Amino acid sequence: MTNDKPQIDKFREAARELETDDDEERFDATLKRIAKAPPPKDEKAEKSDG
Repeated sequence: MTNDKPQIDKFREAARELETDDDEERFDATLKRIAKAPPPKDEKAEKSDG
């Protein structure tokens, strides 16, 4: 047997470990700690390409 869990179970487990709940502000703060977005591209450079 393998320990493969459905994706939803993995998500729920991770959410419990991060102590997230239904509070949107707390969720956003936790999300910002773990998910880093790349800096936005310079819009002027994109417009001058085309």
